[in-house]
Amino acid sequence: YMCDLFQETRQKLVAYQREFHALKERLRVAEHRTLQRSSELNNILEQFRRAIAETNGSKDALINFSDETQKLLKELASRKPLQVPNIYHHMPHLLNNEGSLHPAVQVGMGRTGVSMVMGIPTVKRKVKSYLAETLHSLIDKLSPEEKLDCVIIVFVGENRSRMTTCACVYPRFSTEFSSGLLELISPPASYYPDLKELKETFGDSRERVRWRTKQNLDYSFLMMYAVRKGVYYVQLEDDIVAKPNYFATMKNFALQLSSEDWMILEFSQLGFIGKMFQAPDLNLIVEFIFMFYKEKPIDWLLDHILWVKVCNPEKDAKHCERQKSSLRVRFRPSLFQHVGLHSSLAGKIQKLTDKDFLKPLLHKIHVNPPAEVSTSLKVYQGHTLDKTYLGEDFFWAINPTAGDYVLFKFDRPVSIERFLFRSGNQEHPGDRIENTTVEILPFLVSRQHSDNIQMTETGPKTKEKYKRTEDSYYKIGQFEKGVAEGAVDASFNPVVALRLSVIKDSAVWAILSEVSQSHSVICLLIFYQMYLLFYVPRCDMSVFLCLFVDPHKKATRLT
Repeated sequence: YMCDLFQETRQKLVAYQREFHALKERLRVAEHRTLQRSSELNNILEQFRRAIAETNGSKDALINFSDETQKLLKELASRKPLQVPNIYHHMPHLLNNEGSLHPAVQVGMGRTGVSMVMGIPTVKRKVKSYLAETLHSLIDKLSPEEKLDCVIIVFVGENRSRMTTCACVYPRFSTEFSSGLLELISPPASYYPDLKELKETFGDSRERVRWRTKQNLDYSFLMMYAVRKGVYYVQLEDDIVAKPNYFATMKNFALQLSSEDWMILEFSQLGFIGKMFQAPDLNLIVEFIFMFYKEKPIDWLLDHILWVKVCNPEKDAKHCERQKSSLRVRFRPSLFQHVGLHSSLAGKIQKLTDKDFLKPLLHKIHVNPPAEVSTSLKVYQGHTLDKTYLGEDFFWAINPTAGDYVLFKFDRPVSIERFLFRSGNQEHPGDRIENTTVEILPFLVSRQHSDNIQMTETGPKTKEKYKRTEDSYYKIGQFEKGVAEGAVDASFNPVVALRLSVIKDSAVWAILSEVSQSHSVICLLIFYQMYLLFYVPRCDMSVFLCLFVDPHKKATRLT
């Protein structure tokens, strides 16, 4: 019943989220119109000021107006309000057309509320277009579930080629357009300022300055369109290929990190490919780009944002780079490879390839429940257990011996449905874990030990089936051929800890490359809280409500 109630609440939450996004869009349109009217009124007031100044306040100039109107005009003309900066100060030409910030072409279902939005800007290339191959690579590597949890937006940045691009792309991907997975947009010509009189900087030719300036504006429009659609935004290009499982890898890696700890996640080392942002940060990025879109290319501007946020001018360059690396997190190996030979800049040949793309992924990422991890094993070269649990690296330890352990102590009791531990990897397949058991500590058992509560912790059949250690852990699995996986008996849940215990000395080192614990956090916590309510009278009700409302500070998947 509680799980059904949760599902119903979740559906209502999604509906409210959609209504909120719709309201936010209406407010954005209203703000745009208000700023336009404000600018128009300021222009009128300026004309009145000039008129009054030219006539030296002569009554003859205002003779056709009533006394009340004349008084109001003089008051308005004498006011000098503060000027609040906005997009129109940097892009004043947008005020000439109310539709400048609305797509001139928009194909697709307008899907919102997804985890990830992928943006692909494209323009006509004189030699060859790579767009169709790029879309096939991205779409074909998505599972059916993933196709429902993302949106791919193709941005056509040229008025002359947008209908041609649409005519070429839509027939090939009509199913994806109809399902909401794929969208195509193009801005109106009035969105762009005059790009003919740009100042040449950094030794770039006039044509290259125009190209990079327009590219900045293309990225900005695409980000403004995408900001309300999902949780994360990933910037891609129209001439790339993706690795298998790229979507799950990016999503899980982002979910494992605290949202306050990063601004850019890099899934490729090349240019602006595979750069992930949190949707709320896009507004800041767009504002910064609009301020300096004529000055520098996009990758330099992004670096400047990081510099402004964390670098101390009184410190040296090395300190600055360390600080920026905390906001710009690099994932290896790369998930995207650049394949385009002919650049969108006419006449430019670019043989850029990401060397990290060919490297195998030596670990697999899963979203696991928050836990404190520890081990008695000797770690090799910084391949720590913490990084493995977060999906950042594999765990590498020197020769396990009997009695060694790996412990995952959960921040809160969790209901584990299945577990999977995989050892070894492609570079070191022999460094496998053997002669090691998987053990769990049920929550009720731990409560008995801490509070002397008398109750049956598991059923009689469970007691007979599983062996129990001296410290009350139950052995539920064992490594075989380097892998330990299986289901967890429901009578054990919720559990407070999971442990790997070495029972025999190993002649080889050990690599733990995959850790996965499928869990049902919400329904479990409801059970956990009800247990506290009925069995622990001293449980404070405010704690009970806090646990219910905020079961996790990190996002976790429901299974």
